Amino acid sequence: MITESAAGEITKEAEDRKVSRLSDYLAFTKFRLAGLVIFSAVLGYLAAAEQVNWLTLIALTLGGSFITASANGLNQIYERERDKLMQRTFQRPLPQQRISVKEAYIACILFAIAGFILLFWFCNPLTAILSLGSLLIYAYMYTPLKPLTPLAVFVGAIPGALPPLLGFTAADNSIGFEALIWFFIQFMWQFPHFWAIAWRGHEDYQRGGFYLLPLRNGKTRENAATIFFYTLMNLPVALLPYFFGISGLYSSVGIFIMNVFFIYYAYKLYSGKSDKDATKLMFASFFYLPVVQILLFLNL
Repeated sequence: MITESAAGEITKEAEDRKVSRLSDYLAFTKFRLAGLVIFSAVLGYLAAAEQVNWLTLIALTLGGSFITASANGLNQIYERERDKLMQRTFQRPLPQQRISVKEAYIACILFAIAGFILLFWFCNPLTAILSLGSLLIYAYMYTPLKPLTPLAVFVGAIPGALPPLLGFTAADNSIGFEALIWFFIQFMWQFPHFWAIAWRGHEDYQRGGFYLLPLRNGKTRENAATIFFYTLMNLPVALLPYFFGISGLYSSVGIFIMNVFFIYYAYKLYSGKSDKDATKLMFASFFYLPVVQILLFLNL
């Protein structure tokens, strides 16, 4: 006979397993990383839509989340053996066998189907097809290129920059000039952002067989100079909306100031070449993109 105390322990154990399972799937799909992706897509939609259709916006949010989850999951499936070798990834669910490969594939397929249907049915076919293309580029071009060439970062920047453009297509079912500018701003931002991360984790990435800095020679002045140059190039790109009459003066001044701070931290990395400087640049990049996009959206 099960006592009340024993029943309570069984119930608590079952609840702990559910929480652990949920935690594993959040890690498998990189849920926190998906937040910035969805933020960009939603802001792009709000910037483009003359009148908000809440059903479309909800479908964009959910569908985009599912597509992103599928892409991130496929990435972890294909990199599971390399993830075992790196400090930052060996605790992931697949290397630790908390999720089986078969289960992971099934989850990714279901996420992709659900996301595509939501975007196709409640947004439009263009948004759904572009989202699926983003998934395929990320999982089947960027992922296999990562251990082969630093140029993988350029390939990965394409799906990484698509979210705001998808917001625009969800709103008006077309790819206009303003949508392309939002895409290009997010495209350029990814280089200093990702390379700052690659600098901090260079030794760990090497253990996994990845060479993700611009050049293969590690934490060198040449790589720091390249990161500084690409950060500098964010400034003219971010000011394109002003020069084409898309962004107001005050928003553009704010964007200029954000770029000055961004460039400052990239210069600090160039002059100091330390992991601490790379960490500061990484956090500056996290702050930079949403603020710039909010300023574009406000159009002051």
